[in-house]
Amino acid sequence: MYDIQQIRADFPILSRQVYKRPLIYLDNGATTQKPLCVLDAMREEYLNVNANVHRGVHYLSQQATDLHEAARETVRQYINAEKTEEIVFTRGTTEAINLVASSFCDACVGEGDEIIVSAMEHHSNIVSWQLQAQKRGARLRVIPMSDDGVLDLEAYRKLFNEHTRIVSVAHVSNVLGVINPVEEIIKIAHENNVPIMIDGAQSAPHFAVDVRKLDCDFFAFSGHKMYGPTGIGVLYGKEKWLDRLPPYQGGGEMIDKVSFEKTTFAELPFKFEAGTPDYVATHGLATAIKYINSIGLDNIRKHEQELTDYCVSELSALGDVRIYGHAAESDAVVSFNVGNIHHLDIGTLLDRLGIAVRTGHHCAQPLMDRLGIAGTVRASFGLYNTREEVDAFVAGVDRVRKMF
Repeated sequence: MYDIQQIRADFPILSRQVYKRPLIYLDNGATTQKPLCVLDAMREEYLNVNANVHRGVHYLSQQATDLHEAARETVRQYINAEKTEEIVFTRGTTEAINLVASSFCDACVGEGDEIIVSAMEHHSNIVSWQLQAQKRGARLRVIPMSDDGVLDLEAYRKLFNEHTRIVSVAHVSNVLGVINPVEEIIKIAHENNVPIMIDGAQSAPHFAVDVRKLDCDFFAFSGHKMYGPTGIGVLYGKEKWLDRLPPYQGGGEMIDKVSFEKTTFAELPFKFEAGTPDYVATHGLATAIKYINSIGLDNIRKHEQELTDYCVSELSALGDVRIYGHAAESDAVVSFNVGNIHHLDIGTLLDRLGIAVRTGHHCAQPLMDRLGIAGTVRASFGLYNTREEVDAFVAGVDRVRKMF
């Protein structure tokens, strides 16, 4: 049984008021709220186990190291990676993508080479590759998308040639909620002997991800979108690729031996973890993962899907509401506009009703250009949202609609 009231009790912020109205938080695609267990775990470590990891022989350092590496194992299990050496801690999905873009392009991309992305990517999965391509005289090729937000896989197949070096696509669109057929996308890349990176920022919090079953070469996600702390994320990479790629940054922790003539680098995953890691945040992330597992990803997926489908149905019934890209395979996001009302106006007025949504281009301007719009209103759901909140949200949208 999905005990929504017990779950909500774990998130004290949900009981606060905004403008003297109960907070309805529907901006989970941007960041999620944090349960008490995560906050308590991090506070406990700062109070009792705070010491730099991997470097000390003293008791606190060894304790902190044990917690940090236990978190790596928790992440490994969560995405079913083969070994902890394939789990690199980063500051988030954006840094993970930048890491792969920089190191992969250093090793494998030159003038005239090509990188494939899709029309629905977040800016972090466009600009990171653009910056590296511009340095090397390479270029981006783009998988086209239908009006419904479905990637054209036949056109994707035709993008490959002898210059294709890597593919990088989103598992789930942060704007449309569309779940891309990444199994097929990965298979096509591998048929062409090209590695592929999956941006899992919008998938890892919502349903089970098995990187071995997917057979992706790289996978990235963020802690703050899955009820964990900000400033921590994960890059999964197949060992063969992480071994091959050069370090992303230099400094302590990532070295084996340093001299002024030559430096050799540490073994995986430490080669990619220069400097002091946020070892308290990794413990917080592990606690968040355990919290998610205690509820069950299948239960979360079912709950969020019911809310999303209900929201789409109720919004559609209002009339003059345009919902973007809510395809058959979609997840926890509803992006829409109402008549000729500016999305910012809708978001601002909803805020005065205590309803938090996201408005704008959602760091996906090429996607907005493809749809011929400037932006949308986006409601995104988490494991603690309720049907009653959807009702209040739809009533708020209707109220705004009638005002205009």
